[in-house]
Amino acid sequence: MLRSGRVAEEYFDKYRFEADPALLDELAAGMVPLVPEGTEVLAGLEMGGIAVVTALGRRTGLPCAFVRKAAKSYGTARLAEGADVEGRRLLVVEDVVTSGGQIAISTGQLRDLGARIDHALCVIDRQEGGAEALAANGIRLLSLLNREDLEVPG
Repeated sequence: MLRSGRVAEEYFDKYRFEADPALLDELAAGMVPLVPEGTEVLAGLEMGGIAVVTALGRRTGLPCAFVRKAAKSYGTARLAEGADVEGRRLLVVEDVVTSGGQIAISTGQLRDLGARIDHALCVIDRQEGGAEALAANGIRLLSLLNREDLEVPG
């Protein structure tokens, strides 16, 4: 079962690339050309997007914000830690996209904080409606890989 509540026939074990520094760096290198011109901050979504955004930030030199699913009630009590987001053009970064639900929620919250967002970037798009759902929220989904890229001919 996926975070979206859907039951999947296949599972993409994102931790296999997120926990492998060499592979993660190679994926980040492939994502660099997909970063839209004018991006000021890379915003990685908790939890999987954090490793990806950090590697991508190393490759692009762009500052990063680490976006929680909900602001904590203690400490800084911020939704986004790291780089300031208010008034800046953000690229939301995620590991795997299915429905796009968490990107849509987090983008709405970041926009409420004054961020400008019109793109999201993921490592893998499962091609299960996420791009279309995000487009309805004014977000263009970019992906390094999609389901077809990872299918084994059978």
